[in-house]
Amino acid sequence: MDIRGAVDAAVPTNIIAAKAAEVRANLVNWQSYLQSQMISVEDCEFIKKFEVANSEEKQVILTNEGHQCAKTFLNLMAHISKEQTVQYILTLIDDTLQENHQRVNIFFDYAKKTKNTAWSYFLPMLNRQDLFTVHMAARIIAKLAAWGRDLMEGSDLNYYFNWIKSQLSSQNLHGTGPETGSGAGTISPSESSQYVQCVAGCLQLMLRVNEYRFAWVEADGVNCITAVLSNKCGFQLQYQMIFCVWLLAFSPQLCEQLRRYNVVPALSDILQESVKEKVTRIILAAFRNLLEKSAERETRQEYALAMIQCKVLKQLENLEQQKYDDEDITEDIKFLLERLGESVQDLSSFDEYSSELKSGRLEWSPVHKSEKFWRENAVRLNEKNYELLKILTRLLEVSDDPQVIAVAAHDIGEYVRHYPRGKRVIEQLGGKQLVMNHMHHEDQLVRYNALLAVQKLMVHNWSSPHPLSP
Repeated sequence: MDIRGAVDAAVPTNIIAAKAAEVRANLVNWQSYLQSQMISVEDCEFIKKFEVANSEEKQVILTNEGHQCAKTFLNLMAHISKEQTVQYILTLIDDTLQENHQRVNIFFDYAKKTKNTAWSYFLPMLNRQDLFTVHMAARIIAKLAAWGRDLMEGSDLNYYFNWIKSQLSSQNLHGTGPETGSGAGTISPSESSQYVQCVAGCLQLMLRVNEYRFAWVEADGVNCITAVLSNKCGFQLQYQMIFCVWLLAFSPQLCEQLRRYNVVPALSDILQESVKEKVTRIILAAFRNLLEKSAERETRQEYALAMIQCKVLKQLENLEQQKYDDEDITEDIKFLLERLGESVQDLSSFDEYSSELKSGRLEWSPVHKSEKFWRENAVRLNEKNYELLKILTRLLEVSDDPQVIAVAAHDIGEYVRHYPRGKRVIEQLGGKQLVMNHMHHEDQLVRYNALLAVQKLMVHNWSSPHPLSP
């Protein structure tokens, strides 16, 4: 799938487009602003000439008078406070940039001469009350940052990404006053969700640029994405958030970092319930990137095992039976079936256990009750600085699923029983107290397994009089 075409097509414009059409229809009386001495003669003459020009004429004007164009747009924004007029100016700027991406350079040239950044004129507008104004400014910032010759960085980028995160996290954009021309003090849930989609569209545009992908991950943006996906959002926002994961997974180094965020379980859940072909397509494309772009064999294997653990193989087999017009889907299904099929061949019981544990979705699969498994593998839970044990204790602390808690308590008991120094390790990790906390759990199976685990923790020595080092 081609990034550029896919991203351009993915930015939704429904509510913005409808409002923009309304804004364009309300022509501004520039002469009145001139008579009030709010704008200069130069700016008045230029904007009147520019707004009536056709596409070819605008291109000539921008080629010959790019500096004046940027100067006039920004002067009008700075000197006029009437919301309807500000909306009109922003719409004109957005239309100008959308028609030809190279036109962002008129703002970069102007900013360089005035010792500013191209987006510094628009970032303060993110604090305004009117939703249309805010989101048109956000779109323009994204276009300048994604299409421009200079990268947004430092405090400007942090500010913009934090604004995006706050909007996505709320999923309910608040305007304290009525929108100009709307006559209503609040917006409907439908309008609210469409504005959130506009924010997601800005992020999609930004993440086309590799440097911004790293900055987004650094800003804890992946947790923001997974939180939106876990919040049962509508399919359009689902699609956009998964699209962002797909873009992030184009960077091999970020594939390494994405391991920490449990994206595979989140996407496999959506795949299982998806009824929209475009959502299915983007999940498969994201899965393919995770397996194909990861530089390390261990990382590829970990993603493959996570997919197997989350029953993706079965879902792929079901999807394979269907017919698709989109060749990308067919090719991705074939690729994933081959890769996951190879991984199944190499799957050891410890790989299976490790993958299940990392998914956070413990169930009573055979390995948990296997004496042979624990005898051979208990010591391996110490690997990578007790990585798997830390996950077990974390699940005891944060999970609200009785089955997960019961299995985790059982596994801690088995670890202690089969690894002579296990009791000390579990105590150091805080696991003993966490298990004891569940002895009075409302679920009978949790109580039973917590009690058994505590009994094993209380026994001084299971098998060897000589403690072993990990």
